[in-house]
Amino acid sequence: MSADTFLVALAGQPNCGKSTVFNALTGASQHVANYPGVTVDKMTGWYRHNGYRVEVVDLPGTYSLTSFSPEERVSRDFILHEKPLVTVNVMDAANLKRCLYLTFQLLEMEIPVVLNLNMMDVVENQGIDIDMEKLSQQLGIPVVPTAMKSGRGKKELRHVIDTMAATRPAVPPLRIDYGEMEPFIREIVDRVASETNLAGSYALRWLAIKLMEGDSEVRRLIQERNPDADPFIAMVDQSRTAFEDRFEEAPEVHIANCRYKAAGEIARACLTRPQGASRPLSDKIDAVVCHRLLGPVILIGVIWLLYYLAIVQGYTITNYTWPLLAKLRSLTEAVMPSPGFIDIPLIREFSLWIVDSVNALLNYIPIFFILFALIAILEDSGYMPRMAFIMDRLFSRYGLHGQSTLPMVLGGIYVGGCAVPGVMSCKGIPDERSRMATILIIPLLNCLAKVPLYVLLINIYFAAHKAWAMFFISTISFLMVLSVSKILTLTVLKDRETAPFVMEMPPYHLPTWRGVLGRAVERVWLFVRKISTIVVAVAVVIFVLLQFPGIGKERMDDYRDRKEKAVAAFYKKIDGTPFHDGLQGERLMELVLYQEAYKNAKMKVRGEDAVAALNADFKARDALFFKIVQPGKDKTAKKAGREFKKLVKARKGLLREMRKERIDQSFLGTAGRWLEPVTRWAGFNWRVNVALLSALAAKESSVATLGALYEQEEEGEALENRMARGEVGFTALHALALMLFMVLYPPCMATSIAVKIQAGSVKWMLFSIGYPMLLGLVVATLVFSLGSVLGLSGLQAMIAFYCLALIITVGMGFFKNDGQSSKIGANP
Repeated sequence: MSADTFLVALAGQPNCGKSTVFNALTGASQHVANYPGVTVDKMTGWYRHNGYRVEVVDLPGTYSLTSFSPEERVSRDFILHEKPLVTVNVMDAANLKRCLYLTFQLLEMEIPVVLNLNMMDVVENQGIDIDMEKLSQQLGIPVVPTAMKSGRGKKELRHVIDTMAATRPAVPPLRIDYGEMEPFIREIVDRVASETNLAGSYALRWLAIKLMEGDSEVRRLIQERNPDADPFIAMVDQSRTAFEDRFEEAPEVHIANCRYKAAGEIARACLTRPQGASRPLSDKIDAVVCHRLLGPVILIGVIWLLYYLAIVQGYTITNYTWPLLAKLRSLTEAVMPSPGFIDIPLIREFSLWIVDSVNALLNYIPIFFILFALIAILEDSGYMPRMAFIMDRLFSRYGLHGQSTLPMVLGGIYVGGCAVPGVMSCKGIPDERSRMATILIIPLLNCLAKVPLYVLLINIYFAAHKAWAMFFISTISFLMVLSVSKILTLTVLKDRETAPFVMEMPPYHLPTWRGVLGRAVERVWLFVRKISTIVVAVAVVIFVLLQFPGIGKERMDDYRDRKEKAVAAFYKKIDGTPFHDGLQGERLMELVLYQEAYKNAKMKVRGEDAVAALNADFKARDALFFKIVQPGKDKTAKKAGREFKKLVKARKGLLREMRKERIDQSFLGTAGRWLEPVTRWAGFNWRVNVALLSALAAKESSVATLGALYEQEEEGEALENRMARGEVGFTALHALALMLFMVLYPPCMATSIAVKIQAGSVKWMLFSIGYPMLLGLVVATLVFSLGSVLGLSGLQAMIAFYCLALIITVGMGFFKNDGQSSKIGANP
């Protein structure tokens, strides 16, 4: 960094107004990115002051500076390694005692700190008086009061930052008395000083405290810097064990309690509340919101509202945004080579496939925008920690976190969610093990895309028991994901860090429109920018697998012969009419495209005047074509129109057969046949395999592919009838196995990309695809094979499986994860 540039970091707990301070300091000179290797947002901005360029980094909001969550690691690593000249600790002045917990940790790192007491307007409205001079003396750092919503104190804060950066004063170390732990800390300090070269880079007392807390990153640092680290780490472990055995308190809990005790002493010395002051409003609200009985009821109401606004209304908004995406497709169609009667140019099919794949993802934007805005409101208002507090007791038994509630609801705890926003909302889960477990189980919930297959199978094979079948499929996924989460946290995720956290209850605040909308836009844009290239790459692979090697030459010659016969029959029927000569050669295909364009345009207009204007426009384009499409009372034109409709129907039939054959002969279709020796034990034939493989791109494709595989015998025949007729040996037991496989089905393309973004690794994306495939096949095979051996009907097998899943889920809740951390509850 150049000599005329200062690097400043903003650190603070959530809901302290840090984003408001950042926006006030930097104005519009901001940009958002991600810290390397993690999904945590990196907000940077700058401003000029006294000839200097001040670069400001808004660190993630965090209650602590341990290494248990990505936000904590990012904030701490930035301060330690980037070494900002000043770290501004933004604090909610109305909650001095609670916010000092983070301040102490910053000061123990022995870095230059400025304390920014923000939200002073709230303090003044409550009649609270804070002795700024005494607080500054107690902490040994400058204290600057602000009310940044109104811009008050911005000039003073900039001046103190400038003075600190220019003079670079010595940092007086803060020493919190940790009581009985002090001898252990001193021993570790001595060992660090004598056995490592860390003294010049880190505060030794801070390192010792972190080691007593069990901080994994500091342990790793010791192992890197000490050639004989094993005895040293063994000594630290012995000290932690000895302290806990002697004082019957976990070291990290003791440290947290000492910090809160010190914070309380400073708050009492520096803060004066008006006599007779009533109980804080936040405490009054919490008496209801966090009530043992009312709390869960209110939580269900909040979640339902969130689901309704983000998912239901978000999908409603897509009815208005989808036409915009459809125009993109129309533009692509316009610039691509025109289709033939049955010969569609490959470049046209490929381009439309790519556009459709991207549009399918862009169609989620209204949902994402509403979702991220609502999440920002929950975060800024202070309700998010309450949500985690209420649900954590249940979810922690299965390796999940209280904040897994929101992602699971969005993903479809009941029916009708969407895995993409569910996975994307996992970002705020602070516990790394729980966050990864939540990401990996969200795709197993009941997203909307699975529902068409459920409805199809239930209507065919469980028609007499629809209510029970829908209840089963709506709730079985929740039972299964709890068990799966427990297994994941006991196996592949067991070494992931889990955070013993202090459950803070920040005061309630009214969110600002700028903050809510700003974060919603930033998160949506970050999502769109990251996935665009990946979507195209995956879409290309799926296209190749579905299209190639294609239809053989002999079969294409047969289709062309049938096309020629259909065209010849059409010409013969209209011979002698004024239309015969006008529809020769390329004019016939032009009429087909004209009729499609007219039909599509007419579906979009309403009202007699609009229809009349549309008719006038198309008549001006080609009067002959219009007379066939809209013959009116002209008998000759009606006859030509009827024969043309027969020709169009024949063309659609040929295209449908070709599509079916192409799928059958494609690499994906071949894979479906190859899989039959394995999947037949689950009751799946090659047609079901092809439908399931096509669903890897989007789960809706399963039903669409079945629609292509089971032909219609008459126009408009329902797929239920076609599948029931085409699968004579298919029973309700087959259907149950298929439904359970779909419950455990791998994530679709869009969700896989979201998993990659949130997990930060292609490895985890591939794992999220592989393990559900294997698990689903095992479950489906067991249900179908055992059900067949025992002679169970589909309904009997369904009841038996539900009871078994319920017993297993309840039983697994009693197994404790290795290293499962205790939760520390604390309210300021």
